[in-house]
Amino acid sequence: MKKLLIIFGAGDIAQLAFYYFSTDSNYEVVAFTVDAAYLTATEFCELPVVAFEELESHYPVTDYELFVAVSYAKLNQVRKEKYLAVKARGYRLASYISSRATVLNAGNIGENCFILEDNTIQPFVTLGNNITLWSGNHIGHHSTIHDHCFLASHVVVSGGVDIGEACFIGVNVTLRDHIKIGEKCVLGAGALLLADAEPEGVYLSAATERSKVPSSRLRKI
Repeated sequence: MKKLLIIFGAGDIAQLAFYYFSTDSNYEVVAFTVDAAYLTATEFCELPVVAFEELESHYPVTDYELFVAVSYAKLNQVRKEKYLAVKARGYRLASYISSRATVLNAGNIGENCFILEDNTIQPFVTLGNNITLWSGNHIGHHSTIHDHCFLASHVVVSGGVDIGEACFIGVNVTLRDHIKIGEKCVLGAGALLLADAEPEGVYLSAATERSKVPSSRLRKI
């Protein structure tokens, strides 16, 4: 028998969470919830949407679990706030772990995590709570990712890396082994870090510049 799940959110991330939980988990999504101030429709994905402030009267904490489907807005602080609000109301928080991910860390994964397809999580990795791993990342052995982080796709985390709370790590970032990333760091797409990063650091890789030669003058393409 499937467990009953409510998704917090009614946007793109919530729609994706609905798809993944519905097609690849032992949960049945039965409703969505948002803060009353953002309740603009009573239905989403053909399921009811209810105000979070009134959630218990419709879906008691004893019978339902929640998943907070929020992106990295305000450096993950919005997702963190909603995660803590759900916990304060007494609801259990579900995690989604794709059946197409390679998980070798004995399930050492916290609550409200969203781990999509093609992630490789090596042995002795520790994942905290409220972490998003988009598709295609490598999380190396003996690494730790603390609460409320968001890793975009194709990030390479080498062995023994410690990533602090509420970091955002963009696509194609590479972290060398045994370094520490301080909390609330932003690592932009394609960044390469070879040493520790102080808290609240921003690391951006240079964007590719347009060539002075137009494509119409290229002879071998």
